[in-house]
Amino acid sequence: MNHRHSIMCVLAVVSLVVLGANHAPADAVADYYRGRQVNLIVGYGPGGGYDVYARLIARYLGKYIPGNPAVVVQNMPGAGSLRAVNYLYNVAPRDGSVIAAFARDMPLIGVLGNANVRFDPRKLTWLGSSSSYGNDAYLLFARTDAQVKSIADARRPAGPPLVLGGTSEGTSGNDVPPVLRDALGLNLKLVVGYPDSNAIFLAVDRKEVDGRGVGLSSVQSSHPQWLRLDSGMHVLLQFARATRHDAFPDVPTARELATTDAARSLIELAEIPYTLSRPFAAPPDVPSERAQALQAAFLALHRDARYLDEASKLKIDVSPVGSADVLRAIGRIANAPAELRDRLKRLLAEGRGGR
Repeated sequence: MNHRHSIMCVLAVVSLVVLGANHAPADAVADYYRGRQVNLIVGYGPGGGYDVYARLIARYLGKYIPGNPAVVVQNMPGAGSLRAVNYLYNVAPRDGSVIAAFARDMPLIGVLGNANVRFDPRKLTWLGSSSSYGNDAYLLFARTDAQVKSIADARRPAGPPLVLGGTSEGTSGNDVPPVLRDALGLNLKLVVGYPDSNAIFLAVDRKEVDGRGVGLSSVQSSHPQWLRLDSGMHVLLQFARATRHDAFPDVPTARELATTDAARSLIELAEIPYTLSRPFAAPPDVPSERAQALQAAFLALHRDARYLDEASKLKIDVSPVGSADVLRAIGRIANAPAELRDRLKRLLAEGRGGR
């Protein structure tokens, strides 16, 4: 009995040691975050789509991080959110106290590169993306009284251009028209200089421009009148969709309109960022246990009933993906043929210059 009792005591001690080892990282993470503030940097000013997502995330993220830190939003607009990503990568502390939300095309630009890129998207500590565009679509809207009334009109040689509005800073909205022009032969003219999305909506309503490209969820939440039958607006095509959105069964996708394999490949490469439509990341080299806690918390909050209810009221897409999915998408960009990446890089430069 003494021998058996000794064995049982040893097993009990071992179990306690194992349990303690398993709980130690979680306790260390909780100890670190307890009473601390996590700063959530947003690469745009207040009120836009990325800011709406970030502020909603901020209200729930701390609930799921061990230690329950306060999450505070800080806006850092500039260069289509490139300023925020460069800050996150090069300046922000790498201790799990800073995360950021930025444009969906930042991973693409990070891989393709330009003179202002100072980050490698493969080295960021990815939390994931709140939207993978599963329930969304990027739509090319045009006024019904514009000279260009159809894709056939836009493809007519020497015909009038469809004039679209774009922002003053390079964004994904500025990137799509050059891709459509190159891949599909559409006569599109991009007028840049508008300060934000709301200004472009107003410009279209005032007939300063003929239309714009914009996400369905953005229209639903900020300009739903465009979706009415009597709105004076119609949709010419849908981008960032492998198949037609259920709400627009008669509107072709850009992939359908491509007439060559090369054009279709270009479109598919340009569409990859939309699977990371609302990305969140921390700097490189965050301690692994804190990185894992942030990643788990990010996915957990998207299952929170109150979060889902708020998101529904805001009419924003909730189709989250985790860090592994983000890295796979970035890998698809990096592994695309060099000539295809070079072609897209040239087109993105055009969109950002407004040519």
